[in-house]
Amino acid sequence: MNVRNCRKCGKLFNHIMGAPICPACKDALEKSFQEVKKYIRENRMADIMEVAEACEVEVSQIKQWIREDRLEFTEDSPVKIPCENCGAMIRSGKYCEKCKREMTNNLSSVMEKPKKVIEQPKKPQSTGNKMRFLDRDI
Repeated sequence: MNVRNCRKCGKLFNHIMGAPICPACKDALEKSFQEVKKYIRENRMADIMEVAEACEVEVSQIKQWIREDRLEFTEDSPVKIPCENCGAMIRSGKYCEKCKREMTNNLSSVMEKPKKVIEQPKKPQSTGNKMRFLDRDI
């Protein structure tokens, strides 16, 4: 049994997996997420500070949801976060499309392609008369 203190409220709880927060705080966080999502749908041009104030959520939490791909903003939205690799402004996730492509290309070039097995030519068997021993005990 893995007992931990909740990162948000400090209560002890049985931690199984994921973020170390208790079930009550997880439920409250999910409720906040749904409020933020609804607010963004109704106010497409709101910036991140306005969303945070209106929904009483920390800016860092909204940025975390964006990084986790749980929130994505429209092209014309002022809400953008920097790519973790190059710093280009993106609407969702951790990396811009260019960096994703580069990482994919780097990974695929590192992986080995299966090598073709080259068969050695077989030596021709001679049909000459040779003596063969089946049992060596003489």
